Amino acid sequence: MTKDDAITVEPLDAQAAHAAIPALAEILADAVDSGASVGFMQWNGQADYTAFWTGVAADVAAGRTILFAARQGADVLGTAQLQLVGKPNQPHRAEIAKVLVHSRARRRGIAQKLMQAAEIAARQAKRDLLVLDTDENGAARRLYGKLGWIEVGTIPRYALMPDGRDCGSTFFYKDLR
Repeated sequence: MTKDDAITVEPLDAQAAHAAIPALAEILADAVDSGASVGFMQWNGQADYTAFWTGVAADVAAGRTILFAARQGADVLGTAQLQLVGKPNQPHRAEIAKVLVHSRARRRGIAQKLMQAAEIAARQAKRDLLVLDTDENGAARRLYGKLGWIEVGTIPRYALMPDGRDCGSTFFYKDLR
């Protein structure tokens, strides 16, 4: 594989999601090691990451989540989720979650490609309102603004960084109508 190999983004079915768990767990571990506030702490380990992705694969099988993998050849470099809200009064809405790109592959437009794929899938699933939240100080905040997402506001101390420091979360939405 060379750096010239095209980066592709594809949704994973349940079987492909299960097969990708080791690579997805590596990406999650890399995010935590890089200090990203992604729901895990420094003391979490491989078993925690594997259990998380096993649950995501179950959500894919149940039709609750569309899981995307960004690949260069066979190498998984990034991932994102479109979580379909199942509440009767919110059939039009979905949430974007865990947009992660391995540190060795950042600054190559992969997160943008993942977001674009998620928006296309949302439209196909008849979801025209998307929401997400991100670390108030992270680079993703700038990306979402660049992609036309509307910043709603920040809740201070919403979560913790992997090292235990407080982390505010900034919320965004995008109307696809």
